[in-house]
Amino acid sequence: MFIALVTGSIVATQKTSTMTGHKLLIVEPYRLDEKKRTQLITTGRTFIAVDTLGAGEGQFVLVTQGSSARMTPETKALPIDAVIIGLIDTIQANGKEVFNRDTVTPTAD
Repeated sequence: MFIALVTGSIVATQKTSTMTGHKLLIVEPYRLDEKKRTQLITTGRTFIAVDTLGAGEGQFVLVTQGSSARMTPETKALPIDAVIIGLIDTIQANGKEVFNRDTVTPTAD
């Protein structure tokens, strides 16, 4: 699993029939800053993930990737490699709150 910021969405009118009705989002993985350890920073990569929870742009989410992405009831028959499995409320590291969805608006670095 990894932490990611939802940065956009994908619309694909031509796709395999099993993907019809599934929301596709662009997610950008984040990690804990190695030096400060009090903030999240982007890894500089992006993925496309199926959203089964109703995530929106600007939200931090939990993403699972690979064969594990097909282990949820909603995705077991889908040809996918990444799925959003959680909406993040808070992140704490080293005894400090790094992110709280109620007090911070995430921005890409």
